[in-house]
Amino acid sequence: MTTHYRQLTQAQRYQIESGLACGMSQVRVAKQLGVHPATISREVRRNGGTHPYKADAATKKSDARRASAGKFCKPRAWLKAHLPLWLEQGFSPEQIAQRLKLEQPDQAVSHEWIYRFIDVDKRADGLLYLHLRHRRKRYRKRYGSHDRRGQLCNRVSITERPVEAETRERLGDWEGDTVHGVGGNLVTLVDRKSGYLSAYPVKRRTRRQVTRAINLQFKGHVVHTLTLDNGKEFAGHEHIALKSGCQVYFADPYASCQRGTNENTNGLLRQYFPKGSDFSKLTVAAVNRVVAKINLRPRKRLGWKTPYEVYAGVSVALMS
Repeated sequence: MTTHYRQLTQAQRYQIESGLACGMSQVRVAKQLGVHPATISREVRRNGGTHPYKADAATKKSDARRASAGKFCKPRAWLKAHLPLWLEQGFSPEQIAQRLKLEQPDQAVSHEWIYRFIDVDKRADGLLYLHLRHRRKRYRKRYGSHDRRGQLCNRVSITERPVEAETRERLGDWEGDTVHGVGGNLVTLVDRKSGYLSAYPVKRRTRRQVTRAINLQFKGHVVHTLTLDNGKEFAGHEHIALKSGCQVYFADPYASCQRGTNENTNGLLRQYFPKGSDFSKLTVAAVNRVVAKINLRPRKRLGWKTPYEVYAGVSVALMS
């Protein structure tokens, strides 16, 4: 039978004080209390001081020690080496912990453990905490302002989108949008089922440049549907449908929640390209490097797989 260690109670400390004052040995006191002799020895050594053991003073000393003690953070060489790399890739502590369970269950730790590890590093003047994604975009409610962008010709409402796209049953149902910067823009596409992201830089949000960017990104990909907002930059939707062989649908005006996958993924892009960033010299290669990081980030809704793994049907060792 395994005996679990428990803190001594105040009543037990009074019994220790009384027994020792009567000249009883520590072994006899332990037997009387039903604890191991080492428990009495440790209690007297740590909380008794140089004076005769006093229960009240011992309790105060024990309580003070417990209040000032920090959580134990077991140092692991492999985690110390890899944690900064994973955090730099944009992984959250929860993503790291859950992915470790999948790839290296014998080395798994909880996300609380990782947060404590980062906190210990911070107290030692480390910089791991700087990689935590703690800044969130503040929600700004829209009050149904007048839509001045004009009407797109031959637009098909999202209400007519097939149920397969709604339920994320298949790959190839995409959502599209643009991300704005100083001197340039990104045209973004996200697969609804996998969360797989594609992005392409354009100088201006014209119909011609945006249409070309979408057609370039769709090359080599399965495309069943594409859901867009009502921006006039998407006026070339019929050419996109003809080129890729898909059906294009449009969300209701100012209903970003109908394209939630794309909106949320654009938020991840903003971690690397904050509002006000200079896009004037942004290259395709630079955008692809950021996109690759996002596509290799584990997602909770995917069972902690990455968008790339789900979209490509492969497994990637992220924790090695």
